[in-house]
Amino acid sequence: MTQHQSTQTMKPATAAKKLGVYLEATPAEFREGVVSRAELNQLQADPPQWLQDLRANGPHPRPVVAAKLGVSIAGLARGGVTEPLTTEQIEALKQEQPEWLVKERATQAEVRKEGARVKKLHAEKAARADRS
Repeated sequence: MTQHQSTQTMKPATAAKKLGVYLEATPAEFREGVVSRAELNQLQADPPQWLQDLRANGPHPRPVVAAKLGVSIAGLARGGVTEPLTTEQIEALKQEQPEWLVKERATQAEVRKEGARVKKLHAEKAARADRS
């Protein structure tokens, strides 16, 4: 008996998320089809020009915008940023340093600091438990 392996496919929205691009900015043929795992791997390994352009210039989805600004996705919403932004718009925000961005960056820094403290605490507890 031979085993037939089916090709794993995903919706364009899932593939766009994995590629870190805004779905609505992708070519129509990408949005209207399905993407196989092999196609996704090929896009990641050897991105076509449209993908390179989107990654470089945007518009970028919220997770990418948040990462580029150094804030959380919720922080973007609190700052009133609900639409995808281009790289140029992100750079302009970095230059302007609006009050909400400064506040959200500080909040994000505190969250990271607290996360590191908790991680260190857990590591110390684990080390003590190993010695016991």
